Amino acid sequence: MRKSHLDEGFTLVELMIVIAVIAVLVAIAIPQYRKFMLRAKTTEAKMNIGAIATGEEAFAAEHGLYVQCRSNPNVVGPTKHPWRDPRPRRGFNLIGFKPAGDVYFSYAVRRGNPGPIHGGIRYRRNTVMRRNGKIRRGVPVREGSVDITIYATGDLNGDHNLATFIRTDESTEILPYPAGAGVSEF
Repeated sequence: MRKSHLDEGFTLVELMIVIAVIAVLVAIAIPQYRKFMLRAKTTEAKMNIGAIATGEEAFAAEHGLYVQCRSNPNVVGPTKHPWRDPRPRRGFNLIGFKPAGDVYFSYAVRRGNPGPIHGGIRYRRNTVMRRNGKIRRGVPVREGSVDITIYATGDLNGDHNLATFIRTDESTEILPYPAGAGVSEF
C-alpha cells in the first residue's frame, strides 16, 4: 500500500504539544534572564562605589578631608549613559575616579548621613581644589561619625522606579536605600 501526501508531516496535536513546550520554556527563561541582567547592572554600582570609597580614603589620608562629588551623569535610565566630568581639580577628578566606559547609575558623594535624595538623583555640590592647593567645600574627617555617603542611583528596567545603593565612610557594606528597598528585585 502506498502512502499519499496527506499522510506525511505532523498532526495538529503534535504541533500543539511542541508549541506548548516552547511556551513553558520561554516562560521560565525570560524572568531568569531579567534577574540576571538586573544583577549584572547592580554589580556595576557596587564595584564603582567600592572604587569611589578607595579614592575618598586615599584623598582623606593625604588632605584630612573627604571630597563631595556632584551627580554624574545627571540622567538615569535602562540604558547606559556617558560619564562626563570635564573639570579638573574638583569632585570625582580629585579622588581619581572615572569608570571604564558608560554607566547605568548616577553617582554622587554627599556630606553626612544618608538623607532624602532631593530632586531625584541630582546633587550639585563639588569639592574644589584651587590652583594654590587650598581645598573648598571639603568634609573634615571625624572618626566614629558618618562624614560622607556615596550614592549610586539608577532606573534599571525602565519602570521609573529608582534603585539606590549607598555606602558611608564608616562602613564597608553597600546597602539598598532606603533600607530594604528593591531587595526583591536584586
